[in-house]
Amino acid sequence: MTLLAAHYRFQVLEQARIPIALVSSAAFPALSLLFFVVPFDFASSPDAATTAVVQLIVFAVMISFLFTFGVGVADDREKSWDPYLRTLPAPAWPRIAGRVLTGATFALLSIIPVVIVGALFTEATASPVQLLLGMLALVVAGLPFLFGGLAIGYSLPVKVALPVTNLIFFPISFAGGLLIPPTLFPSWLQTFSALLPSRGARDLVVLAVVGTPPDVVAIVVLAGWIAVTGALTVWAYRRDEGRRFR
Repeated sequence: MTLLAAHYRFQVLEQARIPIALVSSAAFPALSLLFFVVPFDFASSPDAATTAVVQLIVFAVMISFLFTFGVGVADDREKSWDPYLRTLPAPAWPRIAGRVLTGATFALLSIIPVVIVGALFTEATASPVQLLLGMLALVVAGLPFLFGGLAIGYSLPVKVALPVTNLIFFPISFAGGLLIPPTLFPSWLQTFSALLPSRGARDLVVLAVVGTPPDVVAIVVLAGWIAVTGALTVWAYRRDEGRRFR
């Protein structure tokens, strides 16, 4: 636990030295809520407004996880410090767990502006029990993006990881219903949307907070994405370990 605390503290301080990364990941979802939800009539409907806020909270977590782990891990692998740490006679889990806790911390910080904007400018509402259920659902909903980010970070150089992450996050955000409610999609896009991890993540958290029934296919597919991205993370880490530290 001492090693875990040391890795966590080091990585939080390292991230905090580049505040623009935190500001950008926190500002984009909050500004999306401010410009694309607040001006419209459905912001005055409690359920619709709460759903919109929840969608953008999932969006914020997805951005934070994909960039923190996808780009951050790839960048660390190209520096001398991270490879040095991996050669020390210490278990890998404190280093990895410290990285995951760091990503979770900054993901939590990134949703605060969304919650503030939603509370001040919309009719979004949730009871303490709904908030607790929403946070628990968000932990599960964020797993495919956490694992996906780690898989990108451990398998690609940073010059490739950055554009790949950019190419992934916006299409799956839009098609997954994080920016526009999926009820507005044409039928073909609704079918495609259910196959994306972002749609299942969105539906799961909306179910927990608002109570809207999810697309069952999307929830099943989300479980599949968690298993697939988790397996990819293990494969990418072991591949990187074998190629660089044999």
